[in-house]
Amino acid sequence: MPLFAYKALQLDGLVVEGNLDAGNRQDALRQVEGRGLKPIRIAEAAAGPAAKSGRKAGPTDAAPAPGAKSDSSGFNLQLGGARQITPVMLENFTRLLSSLLAAGVPFSRALVIIHREAAEPVAKAKWKEIHDLVIDGMSLSDAMARSPETFPKVYCAMVEAGETGGFLDVVLAQIADFQAREKDLQGKVMAALMYPAILLVLAIGVLIFLLVFFIPRFQLVFQGFNAELPLITQVIVGISELVRGYGLFLGAAVVIGIVSARNWFKSEKGRRVWEGAILKLPKIGPLLAQFAMARFARMLGTLLGAGVPLIAALNVARRSIGNQILVDAVSDSIDRVKEGKALGKSLAQNRDLFPGAVIEMISVAEESGRLDQELLRIATVTENNLDRQLKAAVALAEPIMLFVIAALVGTIFIGMVIPIFSLQDHIK
Repeated sequence: MPLFAYKALQLDGLVVEGNLDAGNRQDALRQVEGRGLKPIRIAEAAAGPAAKSGRKAGPTDAAPAPGAKSDSSGFNLQLGGARQITPVMLENFTRLLSSLLAAGVPFSRALVIIHREAAEPVAKAKWKEIHDLVIDGMSLSDAMARSPETFPKVYCAMVEAGETGGFLDVVLAQIADFQAREKDLQGKVMAALMYPAILLVLAIGVLIFLLVFFIPRFQLVFQGFNAELPLITQVIVGISELVRGYGLFLGAAVVIGIVSARNWFKSEKGRRVWEGAILKLPKIGPLLAQFAMARFARMLGTLLGAGVPLIAALNVARRSIGNQILVDAVSDSIDRVKEGKALGKSLAQNRDLFPGAVIEMISVAEESGRLDQELLRIATVTENNLDRQLKAAVALAEPIMLFVIAALVGTIFIGMVIPIFSLQDHIK
């Protein structure tokens, strides 16, 4: 008889773990519930592919259907429809599940409704996968953790906190609001950067045209007079010859360099070096630190408001920061909180992330017992301030880009015109 390992909640809220013999997962689930426990996770303890997946292998696990393509999340997608879950789909799923649970709809029925109402095939397949795993006895957070490409780690951590505390509907609503704010901020950034990006592409195109097609025509004229060219003209002509002679090699080298740098930055060491360098940039670093602080404050305030204990909320909120350098700094602060120190004093060691004024506000709110409300207020104020700074930065970036384009084109034009006046003197 297979051996199943379980993790469950007692009536007093304590988490217990153990093993039991059962014919299948449903039998194991009934045994756990028969002991007066609330199952969190049940997985077959025996080795093998089925056990590692957290459920027994069946006909649906054998092989993909003909013409189907299986992705890393473990569900099949038809050829031509292999799309990932979009942020909009995930937000809709989160908000609908929260609304159904808040309305008193049983958990399994809520998942069935979401799966049935899904319009996109990829969403329908993913939500059905989550439903099947939960019905098999797996917790929702564990089921989501099996699809990291769909559910981020901080998402799963918040869901786990909601499951443990019994306020999953509240946490899901907060996650949906958080996703909406993130999407809105990303949309503002993309919209703000669109015009400067177009100007940059235009500038590169104009430079390539001038170096490849325009300058060679003048070069032929200069060679006919055998006159010494000004230094600026010699530099421009040299760059033009380099681009025309080795342009493909230079382009290939740039592509290889970008790909290599990207792969290196994905590594642990490269990511830390990159994130540390970004934080040291004069204007960008403080903006990123403020953004990380706002995310941390909103996440922590949301979890505390939902009833999550401080240590557990800190462990979840630090994952939302994004920058590993700042995550490490907050981890040290969490260790100090575990030792019994106040949150404000513990966070005061991270001046790059938490300014002195923010530390004072957190300390006062901690003493008055309204820490969750103050953290949300700090997050809102910081986000509004970031929005204003972003608009100001983009407003400044546009004229700078135009000035750079005009300066480059003007330099090339002047460099090509100066020799013409010199040639007139040479002819005389």
